Amino acid sequence: MGTDSGRVLRRIGRAAAVTGAIGVAGVAYASVIERNWFRLRRYELPLLPPGSDRLRILHLSDAHLTPGRRMLIEWIRGLAEHEPDLVVNTGDSLAHADAVGPFVDALGPLLDRPGAFVFGSNDLYSPQLKNPARYLWRTSRTDYAKRRTPDLPWRELGEAMSAAGWLDLNNHRGALKAGGLDVALAGVHDSHIKMDRYEDVAGPADPHADVRVGLLHSPEPANLSRFEADGYQLLLAGHTHGGQLCLPFYGTLVTNCGIDRRRAWGLHRYEDAWLHVSGGLGTSPYAPVRFCCRPEASLLDLVAAS
Repeated sequence: MGTDSGRVLRRIGRAAAVTGAIGVAGVAYASVIERNWFRLRRYELPLLPPGSDRLRILHLSDAHLTPGRRMLIEWIRGLAEHEPDLVVNTGDSLAHADAVGPFVDALGPLLDRPGAFVFGSNDLYSPQLKNPARYLWRTSRTDYAKRRTPDLPWRELGEAMSAAGWLDLNNHRGALKAGGLDVALAGVHDSHIKMDRYEDVAGPADPHADVRVGLLHSPEPANLSRFEADGYQLLLAGHTHGGQLCLPFYGTLVTNCGIDRRRAWGLHRYEDAWLHVSGGLGTSPYAPVRFCCRPEASLLDLVAAS
C-alpha cells in the first residue's frame, strides 16, 4: 500500500512539474517572442473613383509605448520604406509620462507624410497594475470612471503630431490631399472614456472627395453606424489588441468593447462601409504578453473601383 501510494505521488509530482514547465515556457514565449514578433498586414480595397491611382494608408494603433522599447521604436520607423501616402494613428500611443519623445522618434520620417490621429484613453491616463483576467467578464471602461485628471502628456503628444501637419480628428472633421487625391476625414475621441462627441462631426461626408474615412479608437457599433450613415466608406479603429490573448482554432476571447469577437481585428464589412480594426502594436506594461495574436500595423491599398 505504501509503495503504491508513493508511486502515485511521484506521478502527480511529475505531472505537476511538466505542467509548470509548459506554463513557464508559454509565458516566456508570449512575453519575449510573440510580443516582439511584429507583422505588417496588407489589404486591397476597390474604393476609389475609376481611373484613380492607388492610395496607400498605413494604419498604426495601440503602441502603448514606454521609453525602453527600442525594438518597437525601430520597427515603426522602418515602416516608412513602404512609402504610405497617408498615415493614420488611432490612439493609445503612450504608456509612460516620458514616452512622447520616443514615440515621435518612432514615427520619424512618417511625420513627413500626410497624417491624421485620434486619442485613446491611454494617451491621457497611465496604465495601472490590476488583474488582467478581469477583462474576461467586464470591460476596462469602469477603471477610468474614478480617474478624473489625466496624468499623461496628451497635449504634448497632439502638438507634436499637429506640428508635422497631421490632422487632429478628436471630435473634428478635416480634409487633406494624399497621393494626389482628396480625402475627407472625421473622427471622434475615445468612447471608452465617454469623450466621443459624434454630434460635433455629424452630417453627410463630402460627396466630392475621392474617398471618405472615419477614425475612432474604440470600434463601438453606435459610432460605426453613425459614420456609415453619413457616407464614410472606410472606418479605422484600434483598442481591442485583437484580443491580445487568443486561443488556437477559437480566436479572440473578449474585445473589451461593443464590437463582436469576429471583427476584433482585420478587415470586415460594416453595413455598407469597410471596417478595419488594428490588432495593435503594444501591450500594457503590466500585462506584457501576447498569445496567438502578434502585434501588427496594416497597409491598406485603396485602388480604383472597376
